[in-house]
Amino acid sequence: MSPPARRTGRPRSAEADRAILGATRAALVELGWSKLTMGDVAARAGVAKTTLYRRWTNKSELVVDAVAALLDEQLELPDLGSLRADVEETVLRFAALLTRPEAGTSLMAVVAEATRDEALRERIRTTIVNRQKRLVLLGRERAQARGELPREADPAAAARTADMIFDVIAGAVMHRTLVSADPVDAPWARDFAEVLLCGFPAVTGGDEAGPASEFKKGGHRSPPGPGSR
Repeated sequence: MSPPARRTGRPRSAEADRAILGATRAALVELGWSKLTMGDVAARAGVAKTTLYRRWTNKSELVVDAVAALLDEQLELPDLGSLRADVEETVLRFAALLTRPEAGTSLMAVVAEATRDEALRERIRTTIVNRQKRLVLLGRERAQARGELPREADPAAAARTADMIFDVIAGAVMHRTLVSADPVDAPWARDFAEVLLCGFPAVTGGDEAGPASEFKKGGHRSPPGPGSR
């Protein structure tokens, strides 16, 4: 029997990866996308430039992974006992993270660059968007277990619903925080959760239409009122 193949090269260091990704975010905030180089990141992280190229082909991949790692580390879904409370708190946490330059500036830079780079856009989709959808899926699972949301029998329809919820939350919070630069505070988060869960009263006819009415028709509890926590 042939001996097992010997592994070549040094194993990846989690500490080195964290240093590199942190240095990438810091450099992007200070230098901007156009001036950012792999060499600058290597110098800040205290590693050889070849170390970066063994892990990432180019700076686009590196920056996307740096942003993805920050979101993975900082964004967790709270469990406050109700869907409404969980939505409000998630919105506030996401907005607070985006106000930090290493998050907001880095994310805006990579999204802007992706408008001209299809490969980069796909990497954002798979590395950031698809990974952060875990929060929506987990939140929906908890709400269904509590009886606040009905279960969707069609997996394809359930996936489309999750995509829509993620797009609405991420899009609204990012636009308000990074584009219009308006505050995402507790009243705004409360109003946003109301619209997300129950729709616009003038369109839905108040409590008799929209998602809330679907909960009632299906024998499920409607989301708790704005003051419940």
